[in-house]
Amino acid sequence: MKIKKRNYLKNKKIKEIKKELGNYENIIPKKAQVELVKIEDYPDILLIEGEPLLMQVNNKIIPTLHAMVNEEITEKYATVDMGAINFVIKGADIMSPGIVDADESITPGETIVIIEEKHHKPLAIGTSLITGKEMVENNKGKAIENLHYVGDSIWELNI
Repeated sequence: MKIKKRNYLKNKKIKEIKKELGNYENIIPKKAQVELVKIEDYPDILLIEGEPLLMQVNNKIIPTLHAMVNEEITEKYATVDMGAINFVIKGADIMSPGIVDADESITPGETIVIIEEKHHKPLAIGTSLITGKEMVENNKGKAIENLHYVGDSIWELNI
């Protein structure tokens, strides 16, 4: 792992990021040290008080699973059945038949959290390809593109 650039963000930039995060703006506490780290072969990582809690994918700031583990996930989520878990944590995209529940307000292109049905723990972060209602109703096809999952290089990242 080769760090190419590392610098602290100014308050103005932090406010912009919090606005982009919307409901998850509390990931960045008041007066927190936010550091941007550019690492070779990784998306840009934002460290909040030294923890990799945010990352930038496709010019969009999204939470990492480290940030979501302690959050109560009440919206922008999809729940997968027990049979889908092994595929999700190996990086597979999420197919509609494996989804048992989803937030109906989801629209295509949104960042969502994939949780497992038994303990409601986050497994992955992805981008929705269809609406939340279609995710549950469809019997075939891809519903969510997997961006980050438990066990991947970002999950294992130590800076």
